Amino acid sequence: MKTKLFVGNLSRTTTEEELSALFSQTGTVASVELITVRETGNSKRFAFVDMGSPVDAEKAVGMLNGSDLNGRPIKVNIARPREERPADGGWYNNPPPPSYRHRKKPSRRKPS
Repeated sequence: MKTKLFVGNLSRTTTEEELSALFSQTGTVASVELITVRETGNSKRFAFVDMGSPVDAEKAVGMLNGSDLNGRPIKVNIARPREERPADGGWYNNPPPPSYRHRKKPSRRKPS
């Protein structure tokens, strides 16, 4: 059974190959996914690493959390399950109630 790890605080120059090599020191790496900005392809400075077993994942967290990679101390944690989001598009398709949108702002004028 694979266990997904969250890896944060990465350098912009970090590659999937570097992450795979680093995590393979602690056990079997099933996959590495470096998260990037869709439009530019630049790294968002975090990644997900699938380890081959929960034992390998715990070992990786213990050994690599806080370790240095490309001049930055990385954060390694067991990934949380992805939260469900509404499919309606948020505020654009479901605006807040009128009482929230049309609040009267307090006046900044000094009294005469």
